Formats: sequence, structure tokens, C-alpha cells
Amino acid sequence: MSASSLRFSLLVPFCLAGMGAVVADAHAAGKTIHVSKLGDNSDGSSWEKAFHTISAGLLAVPDDAGGYRVVVRPDTYMEANLYTEHRGAQGAYNELIGDFDGSLGSGAKGWVVIDSGDPEKGFKSYDWWGPVRAYSKGWSAEHTDETFSAICWDRWKLSRLYVTGGDGGLMFDCTDKVEPYTVIVEDCISIGRAFGGGVASCLSRYDEPIVFRRCQLWALDWWGDTAAAYVRVENQAIPERPDVIFEDCSMISPQCGLKGGNFGFHTYMRVKLERCKLIALNFSQPQGTPIDGVIQSVESGKYLHVDLKDTDVMGYKVFGARVNKETAGELGYTTAGACRAYVQYQQDCPAGFARLAQWPIDVFEYVAPPPPDAAPDWRPTRDAASVQSAAPAHSPAMVKLPWAINEDAMEVTPVIFKGRPLLMMSRRSGGSNVDLEHTYLYIRDLITGSEISRFASAHSFGCAFVNGDELNVFAAEYSADDWSKDIFRFSTTDLKEWKREPAIMRQGDEHLFNSSVCRDEQGFLMAYESNKPVQFCFRFARSSDLKEWKTIENTCFTGENSEYSACPCLRYIKPYYYVIYLHTAVGGRQGWEAFLARSKDLSEWELSPLNPILIASAGEGTNNSDVDMFELEGKTYLYYSTGDQATWGAIRCAMFPGTMEQFFAAYFPEGVAGKKAVAGRGP
Repeated sequence: MSASSLRFSLLVPFCLAGMGAVVADAHAAGKTIHVSKLGDNSDGSSWEKAFHTISAGLLAVPDDAGGYRVVVRPDTYMEANLYTEHRGAQGAYNELIGDFDGSLGSGAKGWVVIDSGDPEKGFKSYDWWGPVRAYSKGWSAEHTDETFSAICWDRWKLSRLYVTGGDGGLMFDCTDKVEPYTVIVEDCISIGRAFGGGVASCLSRYDEPIVFRRCQLWALDWWGDTAAAYVRVENQAIPERPDVIFEDCSMISPQCGLKGGNFGFHTYMRVKLERCKLIALNFSQPQGTPIDGVIQSVESGKYLHVDLKDTDVMGYKVFGARVNKETAGELGYTTAGACRAYVQYQQDCPAGFARLAQWPIDVFEYVAPPPPDAAPDWRPTRDAASVQSAAPAHSPAMVKLPWAINEDAMEVTPVIFKGRPLLMMSRRSGGSNVDLEHTYLYIRDLITGSEISRFASAHSFGCAFVNGDELNVFAAEYSADDWSKDIFRFSTTDLKEWKREPAIMRQGDEHLFNSSVCRDEQGFLMAYESNKPVQFCFRFARSSDLKEWKTIENTCFTGENSEYSACPCLRYIKPYYYVIYLHTAVGGRQGWEAFLARSKDLSEWELSPLNPILIASAGEGTNNSDVDMFELEGKTYLYYSTGDQATWGAIRCAMFPGTMEQFFAAYFPEGVAGKKAVAGRGP
């Protein structure tokens, strides 16, 4: 992500939040106009006096002062080419809103359906014919009416509308009025032959961006300049900040999900896609008629820049240019979070995207359009099965902090020892060719960053636990010829002198690795990793004094289906034991991801319905492993390893803005059941 992109991503939430407040506050000073087929069609001042058509309600807005709201009773309105004679105002947007939940007093719930088809013959497909009035004289020999611009919708917000039946959905073409323009579209379904939604022939306001939020945008045709989301902003160069923002939108079309520009246009635009799902339904083979890209720039790749975050793309290939196809590589983009691509197997997956090898069922479940009479909360419920493969953008508010430690360290534990925040670190050099001289444990001061203690030569996979004035570190003995061996305890009271003694001895030919210790009502509990019976899994042991440990028989955690379950991080918050552990990547991603489970008895476990809780972001390789955590000043910090588990890695940290108890509760939301697992003997 570029510096300008990062600045924008930090500023946008405050900007949009402010815009929402502006729109809401403006209503108090404005006027509400009612539309309902049950009204008397007089002046729209109440539901009883409501206008019968949306067009009448829009034309009743009397001036450009802004702050007016046209509210519509759920029903089907056979109307096309809607327009308003008055724009909204800065700080006082106008609104067209469907009373989807009855909260505005219409007495009904459901969708306001705007159908622009022929009332007797059905779907009406004709250039410029659709829900939003826009027209260019001379477009063809038949286009003889005077040019009309959708600039009239400037500083309007449209919400909870189901728009269909015409050439474009909520598509705002400003035609000959290339001026600064803002429109906000929220919680709408927008379907058109050519366009699902978008803007054209305008300029943008970076302090008041054009926004489509929580919308489903569908285009039904594959010919010409069609697109689920169409953008043409007339900049003379790529701007530093996006012109148009799509948040939590689904964009589906036979030709492409997002298109920038048009034939013969040589202007520049920038688009931000956050938590969006783009699907181009033409999955043709190379020798057939494949699309130019799920994300396309028409004339040349250089005219479009896209910033993607936590976004899924499905289709023949991700990026393309329609006219000058060889310029596809000039299309600019950044990625952040978890961006995934499901593309034809012979096509390249762009850098920054995780390639999906399996059909992403969760994406298709998410984008299915609802029926017109769907409940107001029409977006699908995220149950345990679908959330398993979701990106972490939908998880509780955990933020990855923008720094990393890169010094051959893997397993780390943050602790507070004698009031001092420290980081115990395991250095293990040499990869598969173990360098025992540089394999040891050490302690860094988290305030100064300085190394203050080094110990446990030829030991690794360390974890730390504070017991009063004593710091305990448990680590596996490491060797060049026999991998990892038994687990030993190292203890100190002054960070200078360390005492070593055995803790967990191997059984048979097994090898021991990571461990984690917590305190409960019975004393101390350890989870420790083994390569038997599943490579990898973890067992449990108890102690009353941190010295003598006894393994709990017949209790071995192997996940839901006797599967890879490594790197346990164990905590106890009555009545639950919680363990964060490493799982192979799900949802078609590659690598390793952090899962969370809880249990009251160490035998029956419930997996978080929000798993995985950590997945590799852009620049982190394929790995988020070896999680350990502590609570500091009311916030919870999770330290973890990135990389590829073979040739490189770094230590990073994620922060949850709450206590550890709040953190665990957030990942087990009430009313959402997670999958079950039993810790038994293993397979």
C-alpha cells in the first residue's frame, strides 16, 4: 500500500462517519415527503396525504437548501427515468429512502421495488432507459430529445431500494455536466442490463466521496461497455485518493465486476473496494470468448487504479484492458487484508492475492439476491460453516499494528515481570540445517527494545509464564540430528541466573515442540505440542508447583477431524479454557492460520464460529502462527509469526481494544454455534 493509500484508508472512516451524521442531522431542519399508493395523492405531507408515485415525491422537493427526505412505503412502483429538480447541499444531503422495516411509520415492511420495465410487456432494454434519468442527444439517430444530466442527484443519499427492469440500475451519468459530484447509495439491490450501478461523466470530491455501501450490483448483459459497477471520472491524472468507494458490495456480471472508462475516453480514475465480492460469470476457456478481466480498464490499463482490501474476485482473470489488451499490466492497484482470487487455472494470480484452488462456496452463498419481499435484514446469516472461510475483516475489532521484528525469531511470549513488559523470544537459525550456536532463548525489554538476558542454548519453542517474582520459561531441547526432544523448565528471579530442570519427557519416538502454561483452580495447566499421534497435535499436563508435571491421560487435541493442530496458546478464564492453535489454511487459501477453541473440561471443545482469527495479510507470506498474548492497560496484544515456515519469517503484533476476557467473548458471539471437537486418544 502506498503512503497516500494508507493515509486515505485511515481518514475515510472519519470522513464517512461525519457524512452520515450530516445527513441525519439535516432532517431536523428539512421536510419529509411521503410516497404511498395508499395515500390520497394530495401534498405528501403525511402518510395519509402521500403521493402515489416516487416521481411526484421527488418533484415536490421545493429548493436547493437540502435536508429533504422522500420516504417511500414498501410496494412495487413501475417507474422509470426518475429525477429531481433540486440537488442537496453541503452538510445537508437529501434522501430517498424505503421504509424497509416500518420504522418510518408506513405500516409496511419489505422492499421498495422500482421496476423500470414496460408495465405490460416486461423488461425494457434501451440505451439510457432506466431508473435514473440521463440522456445524450445524438447518441444515435433515435436519440433526438435534449440532453439531460443526472447531476441533479448531487448530494443525495439513496437507501433500501430494489431497482430493476431497465438498462441501468442506480447508474448516475452526468452526461454534459462534468462537475464535482457526490451520491451515496446504501443497502440497495441494483440490477440493469448494462450496468448494476455506478457514475459517469463527473468529477469527485475527496472530502465527500461517491460511495456505494452494502449493495448488490448486477449487470445482465455481456456485450459492449456493460459492467456490474461502472466508473468514469474525468481526471487528467490518477488522483492520490479514490473517486469512488465500494464497501461490502457484491458486483456480478457476465462481462466484469468493475469497469473504468469507456471507448474513446482517455481520462483517469481511482476506485476503492473494501470487503467486496466481484464475480464475472463468463468462465470461458482461452480458445473461447474469455473476458478481459474481472476488473477492466476499457482503453488502457493506465487509466484505472484500484485499491482493494479484504476483497474476493472470481472470473477468468483478475485484471485486464479491453481495447489495448497489452496494457493490462499498467492497471495500478494496491491490496490490503485478505484479497482472494479464483481464476482460470492457466492464468496468473496477481501479487497480493491469495489464489483459491477450491470453489469459494461462501462467496456464492453471500451474493445470492434476495426475493423482493425479503426481510429487511436480507444479507445472509454468517453461520459457523460460512465464517470458517471468511476473511478476518468480519472478525471482532482486532488491528494488526504496522511494525515487525525480523531477527531469526519464531516463538515469543509477551509477559509483565515485576511491572516490566518483556518479550521472551526463541531464536532458531539455519532453517532445516540447524545452527545450534545461534539457537537459544532471550529476553527483550518491550519499552527500550534492548536485549536484557540470553539463556538456554540449544533449546527452542519457548513459552514464558510469570509466577509472582519468578519468571518461568519452558522450552524443548533442540539438536541437529534428532529434531526437538524433551521440554525443560528454566526459572529465574533476577533475569541473570537461570535454573534448568526437566518438565515433560517424551513417550516412545515422539518429539515435543511448543508449550503454553496457565493457572486455574487446581494449580497450573500446560498444553504441549507433539508429533504423535497426529503431526501435529497437543496434550495437557498438570502441576502444583511448576516443577513436577503429570500428563493427563487420554486427552489429546487433534481438532475437528484428527487434523493438524499445532502451536497451542492456553488461557483460563472461568469457566472456560481457551486455546489458540495453528490450523492449515481454509477457504481455498494456502498456508497456516490461527484458530480458537474453548472447553470447560479439556475433553469437549467448541471451535470459534469466527475462525480463523488470524490469517496472513499482504506481505506476511502464507503464515500467521505461534500466537501468544498478554493484556496491558486494558488492551489485548497477540504476537505471532509470519513467513512461509521454511525460508523466512518475522514477528508481528495485533491489538484488540479490550481485555482478554472481552477478546475471547467476542470470538464466541451468543446465538452462533461453533463446530465441535473432542480431545481423545487421537486417530
